[in-house]
Amino acid sequence: MRAYRVAYDGRRFHGFQRQPDVPTVSDTLLAALSDLDVLDGGTDPPPGYAAAGRTDAGVSAIAQTVAFDAPDWLTPRAFDSELPPDVRVWAAADAPPAFHATHDATSREYDYHLHAPTGSVDGERATAALDALRGEHDFHNLTPDADGTVRDLDGAIRRDGDYLVVRVRASGFARQLVRRLVALVDEIARGERDLGAVDRVLAPEPLPGPAGVPAAPAEPLVLTDVTYPDLAFERDPEAAASAREIFRERRVRHATRARVAEDLIAGVDGDAN
Repeated sequence: MRAYRVAYDGRRFHGFQRQPDVPTVSDTLLAALSDLDVLDGGTDPPPGYAAAGRTDAGVSAIAQTVAFDAPDWLTPRAFDSELPPDVRVWAAADAPPAFHATHDATSREYDYHLHAPTGSVDGERATAALDALRGEHDFHNLTPDADGTVRDLDGAIRRDGDYLVVRVRASGFARQLVRRLVALVDEIARGERDLGAVDRVLAPEPLPGPAGVPAAPAEPLVLTDVTYPDLAFERDPEAAASAREIFRERRVRHATRARVAEDLIAGVDGDAN
């Protein structure tokens, strides 16, 4: 059994989990394994195949983890040879035969990059809201899931320029939980809800329509860490260097697009004056 760390830019994918007729990260990984003749024909996953979690459509990852019975020659760089640039395997670890990438993870960590220029939100209110959500609670009002809603949550907020980075950690997360939690923190920080909204969200009673919390956009969310106490991941220097270069190029490309958008804004403002 071998476990692999996978980084991906999730914006073009309809989530991690396999789905018919739309691109997903798991389908991309399995297609690469097929091209590498690891699947012995067909499209079924290899024995033991599992992933750390099901990231939603548009969500990115640094430390998504997949594990399966892999041949000794399948290094991260070999895996990458059949993957598209926005999916990169960069580290690997030997795992015991009974290892399961989903069930053996003891914690998962996400960062949400909330656009919040200084003056637009109250950072102290944001921190107070997140502090009120920390600890063990039933988060049934922040997810469409009916099961697995009780979680012991830890988290922190730090400012990074025009962004508040909301970091949350738990053993696992129900669907949309992180994005709805961030939306609640954001609304409280902007004064759209009072701090007492946290108590109402955590109460046993379900929230009706308008009182419910919608999910924040998926694109700013990143799976940053998955913990396996008994695994020692070894970074593949060549694969990691390739991933850094590819994602650096993507950053420059998107920064350039942002500058073009700034020119468009400035031009429209100029015409308006």
